[in-house]
Amino acid sequence: MSLSTQSAAGAYSRRVAVIKSQSIVEIRFSGREAGEIIAVYPQVCLTSCEVGSGRVTYGGRLICTVVYTDDDGKLCRIQKGAEFSHFADEEALAPANTALCTLACEKTQVKRDGSSYVVATVIGAEISVFATAERNILTSAEGAVTLTETKKLYSAVTFSGESEVEDDFDCNAEDVLVPAAEVLVTDCNVRSGMAEITGEIYLSLLAIREGKPVCFDRIVPFKSEISCEDALLARKASCRAEIKEISVEASVDEEKGKCGVGAVIQLSFCGVYYDEEETNLILDAFSVENELKLCYAEESVCPCTEIKIFSERVSGLCATKAKLDFSCAMLAAALPRAEFVRNEKGIEGSITANLLYEQNGEIHSTEVNLPFSVELIGLNNLSGLISVAVCGVNIRQRSEGECEAEAVLKISVADSEDCTVKYLCELTEAEKLKASDCAISVYIPVAGDDLWNTAKNLRRSPEDIKATNPDLAFPLTGSERILVFRGKSE
Repeated sequence: MSLSTQSAAGAYSRRVAVIKSQSIVEIRFSGREAGEIIAVYPQVCLTSCEVGSGRVTYGGRLICTVVYTDDDGKLCRIQKGAEFSHFADEEALAPANTALCTLACEKTQVKRDGSSYVVATVIGAEISVFATAERNILTSAEGAVTLTETKKLYSAVTFSGESEVEDDFDCNAEDVLVPAAEVLVTDCNVRSGMAEITGEIYLSLLAIREGKPVCFDRIVPFKSEISCEDALLARKASCRAEIKEISVEASVDEEKGKCGVGAVIQLSFCGVYYDEEETNLILDAFSVENELKLCYAEESVCPCTEIKIFSERVSGLCATKAKLDFSCAMLAAALPRAEFVRNEKGIEGSITANLLYEQNGEIHSTEVNLPFSVELIGLNNLSGLISVAVCGVNIRQRSEGECEAEAVLKISVADSEDCTVKYLCELTEAEKLKASDCAISVYIPVAGDDLWNTAKNLRRSPEDIKATNPDLAFPLTGSERILVFRGKSE
C-alpha cells in the first residue's frame, strides 16, 4: 500500500532570543559647593525600543539624585538627568520582531574631575525578542501505522502599558531628600482585552528631621489595569514592573501639627502570556512494508502557572567600606537594594545600603553590604522571572568596628511548567523492508518498553500485538517472550 500524507500549516509567536547588554552613562555635577557626597540614587526608565535587521536599539532616561554636605555641614541635594541610546546585535533579529526591554542600574561610581563630580552608572538591559514562526503539522498518513495523541500547542502574546499610583501618609519629617522605590508584581492575569496587575511598591524615603537624616520605609499596595487587545480567555501572565518616575512632596499642617507626604509613582509594565490550543498530533509512525524517513518539529515553552511570593528575614555581619567605631552614631540606612544570582535551590547575593552616621559632629556615609542566600521551596521551575525588593534595613554595632545588619527580602517568582512537544511534520517512504520467511518469530523485549515501542520494533500494529498476546502487561519487564505469527500471505 502506497503512503499518502496530509499536512496543515499555521503561524504562531515564540521567543527567539534573550539579549543582555550594558552601557555606561555619565552625569556631571558641579562640585564647587559640595563637601562630602553622602548618597547617590540613580533611577532609569525605558523610553524606546526598536528591532531592526540584526540589531535592537533601545533608549532611556537616567536621573541621578546626589545628597551632599555643604561648607556648613548641612545636607543638600541636587538632581540631574540624561538621555541615552544604545544597541545590541543579534544575527537572528528582523524588523518584524517584537521586543520587551527592561533596564536596571547595576553599578554607580562617583569620581572627582577637577571642580566637578562625575557620576558614572552602568545600565544593564535585558531584552526578550519574539517573532512569528511557521508551524507545519502532519495530520494524516494513510499506509502507515501512527501514534496519535492530543497535545497542547502554545503561542506567545506580549503586552505593555503604564499606570499611576498615588499615596498620602503622615511623616514626621521636615523635608524629603531622596525618594527611592522598588516594585514587585504579586499577581497578573489577562482576560477580555485587559491585563490586571496587582503588586506592592516598597518606598524608602531619605528625609530630614530636626536637621538630621532619617529613613522612612512604607509599603504601598496597588492594582492596575492596562490594555491587552489580544487577550480573550483568562490566562496567567508573567509580568515585570518598573518605576518610571517618582514625585514626592512634603507638606506641613500647622493646625494639626503634622507633616504629610504625598507620593505619585509612575509604573511601567511589560509581560507575556501563552495562548494554548489542543490538537491531535502524530508523534511517531512506521510502515510494515517500507522504511520511513521521519522529520520532527519540537516546541518548548514555559507558560506561567502562578506567581509565588516569598518573604525572608536575613541578618548577620555586614561589610562596610569605612572604619566604624563607637564614636560613630548611626543615623539612617538609606536606599536599600539587592543584587542576586540564581543557584540550584534559589538565589544568593547581597543587600546594599548607604549608612549615614555622625562622627565628631559631622555627617558621613559608607556603603554597607549584607550577603544572603535564600532557598525557594515549592517551585516547579526556577527559570522563571524573579524580582527582589528590600523592605527596611537596620544596622547596629555589635562590637567596636563590627557591624550587624538585618533586613527583610520580598521575592516574587513567576512559577512555570515545562511544556515540550515533539511531533511529526513530514513523512516520506524509503527502501522496502526485507521480508522474513519464518512462520514464527520470538521477540525478547527490553525492560520498560511500552506497547508502541514493541509494535514499532515488531512492525505490527498495536492492535495486532494485543490480539495475539493478550496476557502482556505494559510497560514490559524484559522477561517476556512475544510470539509473532506470519500467515502465507506475508
